[in-house]
Amino acid sequence: MKKTCTHFGRYDLYHPINQLKPVAHNIWLVDSETINFKGVPFPTRMTVIRLQTGGLFVHSPTDLTASLRSEIDKLGPVEHLVSPNRIHYCWIGQWGEAYPNAKKWASPDVQSAVEPLAWQFDCELSTASCPPWDDEISQLHVCGSRFLEEYVFFHKSSRTLIFADLIENFERNRIHPWWLKYLFMCAGNADPDGKLPLDLRLSYFGRHDQLSKAVNTMIAWQPERIIIAHGRWYRENAVDELRRAFRWVKGVT
Repeated sequence: MKKTCTHFGRYDLYHPINQLKPVAHNIWLVDSETINFKGVPFPTRMTVIRLQTGGLFVHSPTDLTASLRSEIDKLGPVEHLVSPNRIHYCWIGQWGEAYPNAKKWASPDVQSAVEPLAWQFDCELSTASCPPWDDEISQLHVCGSRFLEEYVFFHKSSRTLIFADLIENFERNRIHPWWLKYLFMCAGNADPDGKLPLDLRLSYFGRHDQLSKAVNTMIAWQPERIIIAHGRWYRENAVDELRRAFRWVKGVT
């Protein structure tokens, strides 16, 4: 997600930040600084999975601080840097400089967003019919939106589903000032009923068949938890949370 210079509010961070936090065996998350997207504060979160090769799969990388890099290096070599959608790419160039042997994986339309920058992606998720993590991580292309397509990932052994923006779940007690809380509530992405924000829901108008098929696939995976990039993530009851968050989609079972 991109940074902007104008700040319209504050979201209290998920401390400690820039530090690996264990989720289950061979999977960690990292809560990072708030990024201001179009002036609105978004807490950010990345997910790290250690593959059977010992290498690391890094989903939506956050700022690589010196202390975080020290922790990452103790886990294993970074092999894959993944942009799940076209607005989650901000720190991949930084990680690519630190880990030049890692492959940078592009989501749909993201390469055009980074063209003004001094780096490029190495691989396209859309062309990887059998990606190198396929035995351990299932991936699903969630299309149908007129504005934002996303790849979601399912870590099979830990039964963990990993999202970027398909669910956002902002906790109101962390949002300042009051009118910003109201903004998130109106958008429909405030805890405890976090979901896709209203503007992105509208982008699926007339295309619910594609989204419902994807959500039903995720439900069939029977995940136990859902890690999301923004707001409180779901440590349990993942299937129930999927049905709740996507109840606005026709055809979700």
